[in-house]
Amino acid sequence: MTRVKKGVHALKRRRSILKQAKGFRYGRSTKERQAKEALLHAGNYAFAHRKDKKSHNRKLWNIKINAGARELGTTYSKLIDSLKKKNVLLDRKILADFAEHHPAIFAKVLEAVK
Repeated sequence: MTRVKKGVHALKRRRSILKQAKGFRYGRSTKERQAKEALLHAGNYAFAHRKDKKSHNRKLWNIKINAGARELGTTYSKLIDSLKKKNVLLDRKILADFAEHHPAIFAKVLEAVK
């Protein structure tokens, strides 16, 4: 059986790690061991924060809807309640977009559920 040297693969793995750590600060972008450690943490944070992003966006949509609703003389909770009672199937993302970018349409939605 022939002898297998791993120099090529080790170099490739090293380059790959340092390429992924590009833009990190201090030794984390140039030193292999620090870069590997930093990448492990970065991956954990990315995984956790992909979950957090969903709740963060929902909170932001609620704030935008509330601001738009208060301009038109109602509150967020009353608006959501009346939407559910009238079976209007607009989700919070769409309502927030209407409230922020299309206030006329948002006002029509509000009139429809009053």
